[in-house]
Amino acid sequence: MTQPTLSFMRVQKDGAVMVEIHVIPNASRTQADGMHDGALRVRLHAPPVDGKANTALTVWLAETLKVPKNQVTLVRGLTSKRKHLQVSASATAHARWAVLRDQAMAKDSRV
Repeated sequence: MTQPTLSFMRVQKDGAVMVEIHVIPNASRTQADGMHDGALRVRLHAPPVDGKANTALTVWLAETLKVPKNQVTLVRGLTSKRKHLQVSASATAHARWAVLRDQAMAKDSRV
């Protein structure tokens, strides 16, 4: 797919993509749940303890985009609900952005 153009995704100068996410920890399961203040809302099954939620979020994004886990990095928001994750430039061309877009928009169509 071409480069992403949704409000919660920004293409960096080096070709990497920054994904802005609002996290809700301790959910019954991990899933995207629409938008929250311009960010993708993600409910995480993991608790916000000892970095478990951050790890779970990074793994979830990598699995959703079908990119290697080491190509997704948490760059901002270590202890806050608002996170910025970077998908490396080398992984962006192969990432399944349509899947992420569809999950973000699915909540809006259910309302």
